Amino acid sequence: MATALGSSSSPGGLPTTGRVLPAFGILGWRWISRNPASTIAPIMLPFIFLYFLHLISPASYFPLEVVGAMLFTTQNIGNWVLGDSATWRIEASLQDLFVASPLGKFRYLIGIAVSNLIPALPALAVLAGILLYVDPASHSIGPWLVLIGALLVIWVLFSAIGIAVSSRVKSQREIWPIGNLAFTVIGMLTPLYYPLSILPVPWQIACHFVPSTYAALLVQGAFGLTPAPPLVLVEYAVLLVVLAVVVTLVALRIYVWGER
Repeated sequence: MATALGSSSSPGGLPTTGRVLPAFGILGWRWISRNPASTIAPIMLPFIFLYFLHLISPASYFPLEVVGAMLFTTQNIGNWVLGDSATWRIEASLQDLFVASPLGKFRYLIGIAVSNLIPALPALAVLAGILLYVDPASHSIGPWLVLIGALLVIWVLFSAIGIAVSSRVKSQREIWPIGNLAFTVIGMLTPLYYPLSILPVPWQIACHFVPSTYAALLVQGAFGLTPAPPLVLVEYAVLLVVLAVVVTLVALRIYVWGER
C-alpha cells in the first residue's frame, strides 16, 4: 500500500511514482459513476443563487453572476475536502494509513482536492456554456485564461482551508454545519455574484482581506464586466496569488498531520 501511495518503485520493479493523482481522480470519478445524482448538488446551489439574483438584479449583471457562480462552485470544493478529510480521519481511520506512507500532507491535499474537483466539473462546464451564450466578451481566449487561472488558485486555496479545518473537527456531527456555514458565508459575503462597488464602504474594506475577492475582481475586469485598467488587473492577480500562497501555507501549518 505504501508503494501505491507514492514510492518510486514496487517489489517487481514497476514504477509507481505519479500514481497518486490518477488514483484520487479515479476515486472522484467512481463517486460520480456510482451515484450520478452527486453531480446535481454542485449545480443546484449556485443555480439557486443565479435564479433569484436574475429576478431581482439588473439584467446587465447576469454575466457577472455566472462568473461568480463558477468561482463559488470552485470555492465550495473546500467544503467537500473538509467533509472527506474529516470522515476519513474520524470514521474510516484512513489518515493514519496516509501518514505512514511516503505521501506527505501537501500531496495528500492535492490528491483529495483532485478527487473533489471531478464532481464539480459538470457544474463548471454548464456555467461556462451559459457564460459563452450570454456574454460576447467570453468568445475571446484571454479572459478565459484569466478565469481558469483564478479557478485553479481558488481551488487549491480553499481545499487547503478545508483540510486545515477538518483536522479540528471532533465528530461527524460537526462536519456538515461547520463546512456549510463557513464556505457559504464566505461565498455570499464576498463580491462573487455582484460588483464590489455596490457594497457599503465598511463591507468593501472587510472584503479586501478575503483572497476570493481578488479572484472576483480579476475575472470581472478581464471579461469587462466591471471597469479595471490592465495595471489594476495585474495588481489583483498579484494580490490573489500572494494571499493564496500565504493562506495555503498557514492552513498546511495548522493542519494536524498524524498524532501531535
